[in-house]
Amino acid sequence: MRNNKIDTVITGSLVTYHNSKNDISSVINSFLGDSPTRILFVIDNSNENSLSNLCTDERIRYLFNGKNLGFGKAHNIAFKLADKLGSHHHFLLNPDINFNSKIIDELVSKIKADNDIGMIMPKVLYPDGSQQFLCKLLPSPFDLFVRRFVPNSKFKENIVNKYELKSFSYDYELEIPCLSGCFLLVRLDLIKKNGGFDERYFMYLEDVDLCRKIQLTSKTIFYPYCSVVHNYEKGSYKNKKLLFYHIRSAIKYFNKWGWFFDSKRREINSNTLKKLNNKIN
Repeated sequence: MRNNKIDTVITGSLVTYHNSKNDISSVINSFLGDSPTRILFVIDNSNENSLSNLCTDERIRYLFNGKNLGFGKAHNIAFKLADKLGSHHHFLLNPDINFNSKIIDELVSKIKADNDIGMIMPKVLYPDGSQQFLCKLLPSPFDLFVRRFVPNSKFKENIVNKYELKSFSYDYELEIPCLSGCFLLVRLDLIKKNGGFDERYFMYLEDVDLCRKIQLTSKTIFYPYCSVVHNYEKGSYKNKKLLFYHIRSAIKYFNKWGWFFDSKRREINSNTLKKLNNKIN
């Protein structure tokens, strides 16, 4: 009989880089709540450890790197430490996220109830309560190029709407190929098997890459019955340096998984669209 009790230890990791203290404090409070069994790893990639005074709670493990290791490499440090604590389920948290602490137990209960689920993401909202379209198909080079560089037009709208699954109502559970790394619950045993984040990605697309690795053996699920608030910035649309990181990561991603001839991507995306169309019709 499957054990659906909450884990003795539930872990999470938060990678920071010169973030607002108010934002970090909000994430910490959201995750820890009043639970004595949650441990949060704050992996600080900043040049100075000014966040250390926010991390005095005994449930926080603060690690100061003194340099920017990148998103995935920093989270991998937390994965290894969480495994040593005996954690089975681990949350990935962005610094600009806040939520009701109760959803942690709800999501852990959900993933424990179905051993086929390897990764799960709740509904993600803007601060004004509107929906963020973070459920996506696996990207092709064409999708990313059109989304970022083609001027606004009906052609662009059609491509982006399909890639971003804009026809999805976000009010029912669905297996989604590409979930956002801003807030994810993952099984640590799968992380151990596939090596966690590919550290060749400094920033951007490392979450897409992780989704693809998880999909080799498990389901990646969107769960609409609880939500988090995300102050989504789209930094690469405003900063040329971040755009450079985004392009460099895209090249690494498509070199790894395939550029225009990726049969598995076509299969996964096609199956997702069929499920979505069946629900609509």
